[in-house]
Amino acid sequence: MTRLPGPPSVSETNWGGNLMYSAARFHRPGSVEELQEIVRRASSVKALGTRHSFSSVADTEGDLVSLERLSRTITVNADQQTVRIGGGVRYGELGAALHAQGFALPNLASLPQLSVAGACATGTHGSGDASPVLASAVTRLELLTASGDLLELSPEHGAEMFRGAVVSVGALGIVTALTLAVEPTYEVRQDVYEHLALEQVAGQFDEVMSAADSVSLFTTWQNDTFHQAWLKRRVHGAVLAAPRTWFGATLAEQDLHPVPGASATPCTPQGGRPGPWFERWPHFRMGQTPSSGEEVQSEYLFPRQHAPAALRALFALGPHLAPLLLVSEVRTVAADSFWLSPCSGHDCAAVHFTWRQDEPAVRALLPLIESALTPFGARPHWGKVFVTPPQRWLGRQSRLADFRDLMQTLDPDGKFQNAFLKATFLDQNNF
Repeated sequence: MTRLPGPPSVSETNWGGNLMYSAARFHRPGSVEELQEIVRRASSVKALGTRHSFSSVADTEGDLVSLERLSRTITVNADQQTVRIGGGVRYGELGAALHAQGFALPNLASLPQLSVAGACATGTHGSGDASPVLASAVTRLELLTASGDLLELSPEHGAEMFRGAVVSVGALGIVTALTLAVEPTYEVRQDVYEHLALEQVAGQFDEVMSAADSVSLFTTWQNDTFHQAWLKRRVHGAVLAAPRTWFGATLAEQDLHPVPGASATPCTPQGGRPGPWFERWPHFRMGQTPSSGEEVQSEYLFPRQHAPAALRALFALGPHLAPLLLVSEVRTVAADSFWLSPCSGHDCAAVHFTWRQDEPAVRALLPLIESALTPFGARPHWGKVFVTPPQRWLGRQSRLADFRDLMQTLDPDGKFQNAFLKATFLDQNNF
């Protein structure tokens, strides 16, 4: 378990169990007013959502604030087709509330347990050629700044600052509320295929990944094969039986877990059975243990045109990955315009790694993966474990200097900084 140097008085860990926070004090405020007072008094403060970040992006040696007791309000504006939510709301509870009122979000991540604010701040995404990062649904942001005051941002009011603040890895303040665009509710079906050959994917990547609204390919990087392909489609009209074969892969006869050999009980229903969008876009059910449980995660995103070559490079590393790997997932993500998004300005392919909970061994292995992906312009997910020195990939974020200026404007004394952010954004060697 990784722990940054700091006072040992707080024994709080992240969800995966690989990180023990270094904070001297831990708070669970029950209101925005209480949170404001904590921020005003603190010299160093960071916020936690549902603790699904595996990196130290949310750690601090000062005051650590959990948003779990903040308002869970979910207010739909049917005329404007928006929903306003409090900073503590998770996607699973938001999905159920929206569906009950006849509305939906366009996409979700694989885990419904994520907090909306935290997922948006770290550039978290689902899958789909037409689906950008989850933050793309945000139409208004309410940010608690270092002064303890609330700042509202939207594309209509402070558009440039808005694009810098929505995906901001907690460097500008604490998100107390979000407004998201919604649409009429709909159903989704999920079909799973087994044994999809690498050469089918590498040779026809665009055709494979555009075959459904959301396509996820799972592999252990062995035998030049993706052992599962999960296809999620919006339901329009009659529900027809799925083809028995797809690009040479075979339709699964029972529900499956992405991790080979694991029980499918935690997973969302498969087999083409239609269901509400919020019960199909994620891979895992809200009330179940998501993913594998105790684990470490890494993820890298790169311009999608490099996907075939990048996948071949990773399969070549298969024997090195096998001892630590539980499963990997390949997805696509549409371009966006957020300054710190890994998909800012171009469509991406994303490769996710779920590791056994042995972070020292994982960190020793990651340079091999990161070296293999460097020629393809890969950027790490902010909330996952990576070891690449920032100066090797920060130049791929074209608005980085603007974000640094925004940090200095909104947080001149560095109240929301921590070791992770200082090394990434403020180390002069990186500019």
